[in-house]
Amino acid sequence: MAESYWSTSINSSSLWKGDESFFKSLKVEDDEEALKWAALERLPTLNRVRKGILNIADQEPTEINIQSLAFQERKNLLERLLRFAEEDHETFLLKLKDRIDKVGIDFPSIEVRYEHLNIGAEAYAGSRGLPSFFNSVVNTMETFGNHLGVLPSMKTPLTILDDVSGIIKPRRLTLLLGPPGSGKTTLLLALAGKLSSDLKVSGKVTYNGHEMDEFVPQRTAAYISQHDIHIPEMTVRETLSFSAMFQGIGSRYEMLTELARREKAANIKPDPDIDVFMKASAMEGKKDGVIADYILKILGLDICADTLVGDQMLRGISGGQKKACHYR
Repeated sequence: MAESYWSTSINSSSLWKGDESFFKSLKVEDDEEALKWAALERLPTLNRVRKGILNIADQEPTEINIQSLAFQERKNLLERLLRFAEEDHETFLLKLKDRIDKVGIDFPSIEVRYEHLNIGAEAYAGSRGLPSFFNSVVNTMETFGNHLGVLPSMKTPLTILDDVSGIIKPRRLTLLLGPPGSGKTTLLLALAGKLSSDLKVSGKVTYNGHEMDEFVPQRTAAYISQHDIHIPEMTVRETLSFSAMFQGIGSRYEMLTELARREKAANIKPDPDIDVFMKASAMEGKKDGVIADYILKILGLDICADTLVGDQMLRGISGGQKKACHYR
């Protein structure tokens, strides 16, 4: 028993020495990353938000320029980002939120209210509503007569929404349910400020207390139709990159700049992968963006990234893939 005990002790000691060498190597890597991060922190804010530290397995941490990534750097960055997407995307997003919460940055929120909203329309009923050449001519003549006041209108008044009120709270997902023809699309169009001028509207819709005539609602809300509208000759990757280029950087870059200032003042070192991801997202708007490839992986569109979107005349991706691409 004694010999067995001492033998086990010797083996454990040798294993512990191996662990010590392993921990020392980890410490050296951490020290190298800390030195690179300290050098990065000494840069002006404008330059600091354009650079990041990329950790690659079995290699030293590398400082990269987000705006001009080399092919291999871009490939390594994508591999690290996609690893998060495959393992747990929710945890990755929570890390993003936690980084912003640590420095006390609050995102602007919007509360939408609609009060006593009534929407109606006038339309031809019965055979007069059929899209025929005869009805088109008669409707044109009747409209001209109505304008002159010599003919009465033969249109039937229809009520689409009747005294609807509600509140859409910020930072919540609101589900709108109803049978066909109940006015769901009309309500969404009213909230997005995209109602047709032919409709009769009463009541009001407000964004944080401001009515529609006090700002441009299209800069705050977007209505996505059920019908897919794409350029069929573009690939899925080109479609997402095209969308990202038109979105630009805007407030994301301003938020990142303020985030970098506050972290430096509070001496907070962010997670390198989270830092590179946010900087790459804020620098979006160029060809072959990193975020476009990341979204392709999240939506499961990486298998058809280089396939044409297509339409009725040009064979392309499936309907489900087109929906995922559309709602991006």
